[in-house]
Amino acid sequence: MNKPRIYTMTFASVYPLYVAKAERKGRTKQEVDEIIRWLTGYTQSEIESEIEKQTDFENFYAHAPKMNPNRSLIKGVICGVRLEEIEDNTMREIRYLDKLIDELANGKEMEKILRK
Repeated sequence: MNKPRIYTMTFASVYPLYVAKAERKGRTKQEVDEIIRWLTGYTQSEIESEIEKQTDFENFYAHAPKMNPNRSLIKGVICGVRLEEIEDNTMREIRYLDKLIDELANGKEMEKILRK
């Protein structure tokens, strides 16, 4: 079975798109980074290291220090698919981040994005 193409894409190639989407809507790179740290458990320097190493998405999530247990509270639809219905763990993790960045760009408060 072939892996979805996004698995082999580097996190570094998509990260600037997350930042650009947030900044277009008046949000910041720091908020994007806070979301990534919250979701994955990476420190800021670890995120920067993964970007520098050109780590692919599959390994970015496979080696995440501590995926946030509250990520299961992230609900809704992303790319036409309900998050709760995604069976593949890696794809679900990728889509969780997509959903959080969408919420940021749509003006949601950080406290609610981070499910506090």
